[in-house]
Amino acid sequence: MYSKNDVKEFIEMLEGSSLSVLEIKNGDGSAIRLEKAITAAPAVVMQANAPASVNESAPVAAPAAPAAPSAPVAEGKTINSPIVGVFYAAPSPDSNPYVSVGQKISKGDTICIVEAMKCMNEIQSELDGEVTEVLVKDGDLVEYGQPLFRVK
Repeated sequence: MYSKNDVKEFIEMLEGSSLSVLEIKNGDGSAIRLEKAITAAPAVVMQANAPASVNESAPVAAPAAPAAPSAPVAEGKTINSPIVGVFYAAPSPDSNPYVSVGQKISKGDTICIVEAMKCMNEIQSELDGEVTEVLVKDGDLVEYGQPLFRVK
């Protein structure tokens, strides 16, 4: 069962995101579903210790005014957040980050933590490669499917 504080946290997470539906299922089978009107985002199901999802980036031209140069297209794949929560780059505030730009990573390496419902979820890489960009800042609220890292 969820406490009043848990429900308040869920509401704050939903209000602070662009999601319209937040569904949270607990390991004991209990669940809570929150909806807000206005935006048309997909429903989110949070599960602890879920592997990170991977999307290949497709070349997309940024809209530009006439005669303005196009933004460079990022290369590689992204590692995306498997859950909604708070992104932490390191295991503790006084520790080095799990990964940094230029670092080689392998499948299964812990690359960050996403805190959801006061549970620290270690996120593992599903890719082998080199981190070319960290796309979020430590302490940022991240959404389901939001790119966290770019890897080539």
